[in-house]
Amino acid sequence: MKAPIRILMQTTIPYAADDWHSGRFSLLRNHLASLRDASGNALCEVTTRDREMNAAGDDPVLSTLDASDFDELWLFAIDQGDGLTTVDCQGITRFRQRGGGIMATRDHQDLGKSLCTLGGIGRAHFFHSQNPEPDPSRQVADDTFTTSISWPNYHSGANGDYQKISAAAHHELLRRPGGVIEFFPAHPHEGAVGVPAGEPQAHVVATGTSQTTGRSFNLVVAFESAPDDHGNQLGRGIAQSSFHHFVDYNWDTEMGCPSFLEEPPGDGYHRNPAALDDIKTYVANVARWLAGK
Repeated sequence: MKAPIRILMQTTIPYAADDWHSGRFSLLRNHLASLRDASGNALCEVTTRDREMNAAGDDPVLSTLDASDFDELWLFAIDQGDGLTTVDCQGITRFRQRGGGIMATRDHQDLGKSLCTLGGIGRAHFFHSQNPEPDPSRQVADDTFTTSISWPNYHSGANGDYQKISAAAHHELLRRPGGVIEFFPAHPHEGAVGVPAGEPQAHVVATGTSQTTGRSFNLVVAFESAPDDHGNQLGRGIAQSSFHHFVDYNWDTEMGCPSFLEEPPGDGYHRNPAALDDIKTYVANVARWLAGK
């Protein structure tokens, strides 16, 4: 029997009941755990955790991730800049250098800004105060309804609704039986991702459209496996514009959300639950692709 893909789903914040802790990604975790390979065996083995700190202030798992038996890291950056230490980043970098796959996602403005310290896949994430989008014309508010949140804040729709996406490149991440994935969960203020300079193995594979300005914006940047300057064969990677593509509340608003969420939810998935199949297919594709399967 083939060993399952070992996935670590980790947030960059310590557990807090009224925040986006790892327990709020239970539908994602359960879906990954339900996947089966061609022989009927479990495709994935999933571990979920929030950030913890040892005596030095480092996360004991992330800082030694390269020495673990995990195959993939699904990193949900929800911090305000202090979610990863230098030692954490070194452990994650060594993990990718030994072939580990990484999906890193964040949200609006500076949420998840610690990804800037990661390098590599982290450089594909653009924030307000660090590593802003290189096009100055994009350094403006897109979502003008929630005025407490500044750019980047692409408005793809209400939480609980879904957005129509475009395949910017033919890629196996977006394949589904009989065609191409069309729908992702929507969010009122998504973050920004793009191909960083000097990364020829990275490319945009999915884009969305702002519901306020009609402007196209990137949803997914994929990093193919490639050797680095030291001869390491880097694992594959994904930079995703918003963790709201994966959180329980955006798949089913009845699952609830933190009290600080201001915007009223939509009912798109409740009216058309079949549209949720696309993000579930995408999640399965991500697991297989990052593992090289």
